[in-house]
Amino acid sequence: MRIPVLLLSTLLLAGTAVAAPRQAARPAPNEIDSLFSALAKAQSDDEAKPIEEKILTAFLHSGSATVDLLMTRAATALHAGDTATGQKLIAAVTNVAPDYAEGWHQRAEMLAAAGDDQGAMFCLQKTVTLNPRHFEALAELASKVEEYGDKPAALRLYRKALALDPQMDGIARTVRGLEHEVEGESL
Repeated sequence: MRIPVLLLSTLLLAGTAVAAPRQAARPAPNEIDSLFSALAKAQSDDEAKPIEEKILTAFLHSGSATVDLLMTRAATALHAGDTATGQKLIAAVTNVAPDYAEGWHQRAEMLAAAGDDQGAMFCLQKTVTLNPRHFEALAELASKVEEYGDKPAALRLYRKALALDPQMDGIARTVRGLEHEVEGESL
C-alpha cells in the first residue's frame, strides 16, 4: 500500500519527528488567506510548489495534541508497512475529531489505495465539505467522479481545484480535455 504521501511528508516537512511528535502552532486564518493569494499569483509550478506545501501543512494542523499524536502514529505505522494499524489510527482520528478535514482526507487516501472507491469518495466529499479550499481533495474527488463516468461533475470539481491552485499539476490540461468532451468546441 502506498503511504499517504501528504501525511508522512507533511509531518516531516513541518519538523514533526515521526517517533516523538510536537505540537505546532496552527496558522492564523489571515496567514492561510495570504498563502492562497500568493498561490493564485504564482506564475510557474516551481513558484507554486512551496506555497502548496505550506498550505497543505496548514491543513494538517488539527489544534489538538491527541489528534496530532494519532496522525503521527499513523504515519509511523504506514512508514513501517503496518497498514492495518495505520488504518485503525486514522479511523480513530475521524471518530475523535469528525470536523478535522485532513483526517478524512488521509482516510480517503487509504481507502483508495485499498480499492474502496466508494469509501474514498465519501471521505473526499466529507473533506471538501469541511474544507472547501482543499484543492488536493477536490482534484482527487474529481478524478474518482471522472473514473465513474460523471464527466460534467468531474469538470466542475476540477475547475474548483484549479481556481484555488492554478498551477496544480496537470489539472489545466485535464480541464481542457473535459471541456472539449462535455461542452464541445467553442466557435
